[in-house]
Amino acid sequence: MDQVLTVMVISVLLGAVIALSFFTSYFGKRRSEVQSIAKAESQSDPKKHQRPPQPKKSHSKAHSHSAADKDQNKRHHPLDLNTLKGHGDSVTGICFSFDGRSLATACADGVVRVFKLEDASSRGFKFLRINLPAGGHPTAVAFSDEVSSIVVASQTLTGSSLYMYGEEKPKASNETKQQPKLPLPEIKWEHHKVHEKRAILTLVGTTASFGSADGSTILVSCSEGTDIMLWHGRTGKILGNVDTNQLKNNMAAISPNGRFIAAAAFTADVKVWEIVYSKDGSVKEVLKAMQLKGHKSAVTWLCFSPNSEQIITASKDGSVRIWNINVRYHLEEDPKTLKVFPIPLHDSSGATLHYDRLCISPDGRILAATHGSTLQWLCIESGKVLDTADKAHDGDITCISWAPMTIPMGDGQVLVLATASVDKKVKLWAAPSTH
Repeated sequence: MDQVLTVMVISVLLGAVIALSFFTSYFGKRRSEVQSIAKAESQSDPKKHQRPPQPKKSHSKAHSHSAADKDQNKRHHPLDLNTLKGHGDSVTGICFSFDGRSLATACADGVVRVFKLEDASSRGFKFLRINLPAGGHPTAVAFSDEVSSIVVASQTLTGSSLYMYGEEKPKASNETKQQPKLPLPEIKWEHHKVHEKRAILTLVGTTASFGSADGSTILVSCSEGTDIMLWHGRTGKILGNVDTNQLKNNMAAISPNGRFIAAAAFTADVKVWEIVYSKDGSVKEVLKAMQLKGHKSAVTWLCFSPNSEQIITASKDGSVRIWNINVRYHLEEDPKTLKVFPIPLHDSSGATLHYDRLCISPDGRILAATHGSTLQWLCIESGKVLDTADKAHDGDITCISWAPMTIPMGDGQVLVLATASVDKKVKLWAAPSTH
C-alpha cells in the first residue's frame, strides 16, 4: 500500500513538472510573439502618423468628390457649361429674366432662388433666396415687368396661389457711415385658389407689344384641369380666362408679342386664342382664333417661334410639326403645316419616343427637346439632330428654357440653354453649331 502511494505521489510530481515546463515554454513563445508584434507596430508608427486626421480625411474626400463631379461633367458632354447647385429638392420651374442675366428657379423645398449669371463659366453663382409662405410648394416661376419682380405659382392643400414678389425700398439710415441694407423681396400682390384646388402646370409671361398693347407684362397660368387664366404682371389683375374643354391640359404658352395663347391638351388638336387690346393698350378680351389639326395623337408640348408667326408642336404620334399661324383666320383661312419631321429618338426596341418638352432658341434656329433625362438639339430647318446628351441629368428633366440673349463667358458671349431636373440641379448648356 505504501509502495503504491509512493508511486502515485511520484507520478503527480512528475506530471506537475512536465505541465510547468510546457506552460513556461508556451507563455515564453507568446511573450516573444507579442514583443515582435509590438516592435513591428512601433516601427510602422511614423507611417501611420503621416495619415491625415479624420477631419482632413473627410475634407479630402469632399474635395475629391467635387473634382470628380467636375471631371465627370466635363467628360459627360462638351456642351455642358455649368451646374447651379444648392437646391434641396426637385426643381419644378425655371425662367430667365428679359435681359438674360438672372435665372429664377422654383424648388419643391419651398424656396425660389434668383441666380445672377455674371459669367456662365463662373465657379459659383450668387443668388437671392425667397421663402414661400409656410406649406407652399412652388410649381412655376416667371419674371414680371422688372428683373426684381417675380411671380410664383404655389400649390398647397387648399389649392393654387400666385404671389408677386418685388423689392422693398431700402430704409434710409441716419448713420452716413453705415451702408443701407440690400432690398429684400416682399409680396406685392397675391391670389389664392386661382384654379380651385388644381395645380398650376405652367406659368409663362411676355411683354405685350402687338398692336396697341401698352408693353406691360402679360402672364398665362395653365392648370392641370382645362382652364387657363390671363394676368397683368404688375397689378395681378385678372385679364381673362379660357377653357380648352379637352379633359385635361398639358401646358399653355403665350406668343412673344403677346398676341396669341396656345394650349396642348388631351387631344391631338391645338387650340389658339387671340388677345385683343383696346386703344388704351389694356386687354379688351380673349377670343378663339383657330385650331391646329394634323397630329394623330395627343400633343405633349408646343412653343412659339421668336417672331410669333409659327408654332412648333410635338406629339405622341412621334412627329414634330411647324405651323404657320400668320393667317387671316377671321376670314376662315386655316393655319398651314409648313414642315413635318419624325422625332429622331428611339427606345431599345426601336420604337419612336415622344418629346416631353420643347423650347426654341431666340434666333429661331435651334429646337431643344427632352424625353426623360435625354436632351436633344435639332436644326429647325431640317429636323436634323445637332447634338444629343443621353443622360443630361440624373433624373427626368422637368423644364427647359433658352436665355433670351447671349450671356458673358470668359472673354466672349455664349447662347445658353438651362435645364432643370428632379436631381436637384439646374444645368447650363452651350448652343451647338448649326453647321
